[in-house]
Amino acid sequence: MLEVHQFPCLSDNYGYLLHDPESQETICIDTPDADEYLRQAAGKGWQITQVWNTHWHPDHAGGNAAIKAATNCRITAPAGDADRIEAVDRTVGQGDIVTIGDRQALVLDVGGHTNGHVAYHLRGSVMAFVGDALFALGCGRMFEGQPDQFWASLKRLKALPGETMIYCAHEYTASNARFALHADPDNADLQAYAEEVARLRDKGLPTVPTKLERELKANPFLRADDPQLQARWGHPGDPVATFAALRSAKDGF
Repeated sequence: MLEVHQFPCLSDNYGYLLHDPESQETICIDTPDADEYLRQAAGKGWQITQVWNTHWHPDHAGGNAAIKAATNCRITAPAGDADRIEAVDRTVGQGDIVTIGDRQALVLDVGGHTNGHVAYHLRGSVMAFVGDALFALGCGRMFEGQPDQFWASLKRLKALPGETMIYCAHEYTASNARFALHADPDNADLQAYAEEVARLRDKGLPTVPTKLERELKANPFLRADDPQLQARWGHPGDPVATFAALRSAKDGF
């Protein structure tokens, strides 16, 4: 079984170390804080061997050079963002395969937050590391992409098995829940989810990872193809326009 070590870093990021006990490989999923990643790996007795970057933003790739200098690890980054990422050894895109030990992860194009953004889906282990493309009850701000591109990316994530655990990169869920309730106020699944989020955050507990099947019922950005949500937002039959309206509204919420 692969092990995931999750820990907070920076102001609201989550760091992830993915470890294979058989091969003793350890992968950094993004590198927001090199010192904290190295400290956490040392605390687990794990040797970092790889980095898998999801996109170029400094709170995701800013620790690459320092971690590579300390460990001589191999860095994989999305081809579309690689010119803005340090110390890259390999670039990947939609359909490529990366490995940890004898386990494979499929690279998914989830551009929209940045144009080159990718996710890593470990099919056998039913987990996906999605960076800022998808959040619990939300999605990333559309800094570089277009609505049709981002909606196509979300559809790739929607198509994963419902039991897939989604490891996103920030603790934004309480804020996302407030907007989601505004966007889709009659959704009973969302209401129950938002109540649970409030309880967890009151205790200082994480809301991540989240199971995809739950997001499919409650996350408005994944439900832009739902006729009732489309009607509420004034775009019957048009998921791209509905997604665009939701994203624009969230930006100003």
